[in-house]
Amino acid sequence: MPAASSARKPRILLAKPGLDGHDRGVKVVGMALRDAGMEVIYLGLRQSASSIVSAAQQEDVDLIGLSVLSGVHLAITARLIAERDQLGLQSVPVIVGGTIPADDAQELLRLGAAAVFPVGFDLAAMVDAVRELALGAREAANA
Repeated sequence: MPAASSARKPRILLAKPGLDGHDRGVKVVGMALRDAGMEVIYLGLRQSASSIVSAAQQEDVDLIGLSVLSGVHLAITARLIAERDQLGLQSVPVIVGGTIPADDAQELLRLGAAAVFPVGFDLAAMVDAVRELALGAREAANA
């Protein structure tokens, strides 16, 4: 992956994996990230783990965000992180948001998610966390 310029806006890839057809929440998150000065790439609905990771590599993103309301967050996150690692993109953090039970949030972190944002999480705090994770990942990749 090419080295990202430290002056470049954080590039965030958002996607809806699996068969979940509701995307209002991820669009709100995307607008909040964009309004905070980040570049947002939204892949849309019904994405596979491999298509998300492939797009992350092609778009040279600093962070991948998944929005899951359908209950497949554990399986899809595990698959996506495995595919991310196979492509050598370990420096790109993965965050998960949506309908996430507290017990599953801990499991997502154990699987390798950098952060979990359940429904109702403070949007401003999420924006700050995403910026910090994205910039930290970029610094680590460029070190």
